[in-house]
Amino acid sequence: MDNGQKDILERTFNLAASTITVIRTLRGDTATQILFKQLIRSSTSVGANLEEAQDSHSKKEFIQKTSIALKEVRETNYWIRLLKRTEQIKNIRVDHLENESLEILKILTTIVKRSKQNAKT
Repeated sequence: MDNGQKDILERTFNLAASTITVIRTLRGDTATQILFKQLIRSSTSVGANLEEAQDSHSKKEFIQKTSIALKEVRETNYWIRLLKRTEQIKNIRVDHLENESLEILKILTTIVKRSKQNAKT
């Protein structure tokens, strides 16, 4: 595993841990609690799918798992934006989560695109 792989695995793990930490400090009504659960589910799924991708048996399987992680980070960003827009969360740490999810989204998009290109050659 190269440093780039270690970095993205660490960043996705930290995104999940930070999301859990932030959400634990917040309160909300029933609807907000459901959104919090969705956010935790999607943010923890990003890194879990990348970890699974590390043991892929083929390029195709790697691309599939990494693509799922990409979808999950996109969903994570959606829940963060929705919670912010509905003013359920007003926290500087949430801005950090949003920024980090966008950065991870860019990285995973690049990984998936390059992996697909390499699989064709």
